[in-house]
Amino acid sequence: MTPEFSEQDGVGVHDALQRLWTPHRLSYVQGAGKAHGDEPEGCPFCRVVSLDDEAGLIIARGAEVFALLNLYPYNPGHLMVLPYRHVADYTELAASETAELAAFTQKAMKVARHVASPHGFNIGMNQGVVAGAGIAAHLHQHVVPRWGGDANFMPVIGHTKVLPQLLGETRQLLSDGWKAVD
Repeated sequence: MTPEFSEQDGVGVHDALQRLWTPHRLSYVQGAGKAHGDEPEGCPFCRVVSLDDEAGLIIARGAEVFALLNLYPYNPGHLMVLPYRHVADYTELAASETAELAAFTQKAMKVARHVASPHGFNIGMNQGVVAGAGIAAHLHQHVVPRWGGDANFMPVIGHTKVLPQLLGETRQLLSDGWKAVD
């Protein structure tokens, strides 16, 4: 089936481009849910732990850290591992938090391999706003599954990420996988 396009009358120079409208991203562009200041009261990561797992997109909870889906993923299955404690810098983690963060990261990779067979991963954290941290006040480590050919023109040219599955479905898949994988 061929998509149906309709022209709209208006002012402007025709540029021969089609438009892919993504109004659901407007809240992200406008900064909705972004941290306000460095205190836990304005931190979305501190707030999300009080929600149930489905509403908070939480995949698994540990003693000192938890894993949740990134609300604005780079790729399907893009999750984050972070401490419950509101701490900004990796060097401020207690040894037990560091160990559990590492164990959760390893398990996240095993789970992603089990449920989605990625070819590789990007794993990392951005420390500070100048390093690219969107929420710099609360440490979080990204685990991004990668597949050969998963990078295409859409994000570069269209400023749009195309994801094949809804976040709730991805959360359920990873949560079930978390329980099934040792």
